[in-house]
Amino acid sequence: MSNFEKKFGKYAIKNLTIVLIICYIIGYIFRFAPVGSGILDYFTLNPAAILQGQVWRLITWILIPPTESNLFFVLIMLYFYYSIGTTMERVWGEYKYNLYIFTGLLLMIVAAFLSYAFLYVRYGSHYSNAQIAVAMQTVSYVFSTYYINMSILLAFAATFPDNVVLFMFIIPLKMKWLGIVYGVWLAFEAISAAVNGNIYLFFAITASLLTFAIFWFSGGRLMHLRPKEVKRRNEFKRSVKMTPPGITRHKCAVCGRSEKDDPTLEFRFCSKCNGNYEYCQEHLFTHTHVK
Repeated sequence: MSNFEKKFGKYAIKNLTIVLIICYIIGYIFRFAPVGSGILDYFTLNPAAILQGQVWRLITWILIPPTESNLFFVLIMLYFYYSIGTTMERVWGEYKYNLYIFTGLLLMIVAAFLSYAFLYVRYGSHYSNAQIAVAMQTVSYVFSTYYINMSILLAFAATFPDNVVLFMFIIPLKMKWLGIVYGVWLAFEAISAAVNGNIYLFFAITASLLTFAIFWFSGGRLMHLRPKEVKRRNEFKRSVKMTPPGITRHKCAVCGRSEKDDPTLEFRFCSKCNGNYEYCQEHLFTHTHVK
């Protein structure tokens, strides 16, 4: 546990996924209400309006839901986000999950202001500030938590690559392949947006991918390239080959479960622990490091 987590971890919001789902529900109520859609125009992440004093938009943009009008698919989407979000919150812990979400929110705000700066620099000499503000309002719906949810899906796929989900409710698919498909699609969408001049969508998607990239590299994903880690991994492989039949190969140092207790469990070594300590997927990010 880092010193920063020790000091500020107690302020982490519990059940943050449920809080975000409630924000979505409120947003959909406004969208489907007869007069609510116009109110949402005052909630979007519009830097031009924020700089004019409408600072509440720095918070209310979280209420802007994905542009989905079919109620059935809305419910399915909310349930899916709830499922992967609560799982990540339980596995990572409240502090790390809060850090991930708020990093994504902050980067999305930065993306919105970069888009406004680009619009102002490119068209400021041809259009008035009022016209630029109107144009920014038109594209402000792009800056929502939709792409942040996509980054959560990528993080879930990276954490549980062998978990199987029913794609389209029919096709069994491992999360790693679903994550690769979504990652490639987001990258393709970002490149297409940049080529076609839709710089606002490019910044929004980049914020999402950058959130995941920060998680990936800060989570020790490059540790396996270090000589010390290579040596420890090779020693472990040799010990596995020498393990007599009937002896478990994996065992969590916290709960004691092995692959015999649950064949679907995934086990990983912690590169921050001093020694060969192995943990199951539920305790990999939540255990206390052995020094």
